[in-house]
Amino acid sequence: MNINKALDKAYADKSFKALVEVPVAALKGVSEADAAALKQAFNIETIGDLASCKYFQWAQAIQQLATTEEA
Repeated sequence: MNINKALDKAYADKSFKALVEVPVAALKGVSEADAAALKQAFNIETIGDLASCKYFQWAQAIQQLATTEEA
């Protein structure tokens, strides 16, 4: 899988297992200031922390369920 569009170039050669442990700022579009705000608000430091944050998981679940909800 090519995820180069999702990562800063410095992290493009890492394995998925390694990427879980890298700083969240490794994601393209996430600045150091954004990373600091995520750390302060949710104690998120790594991509793995972001992926396992219950608030983000809840939001994703709600979004997915909304696509199948009947009016």
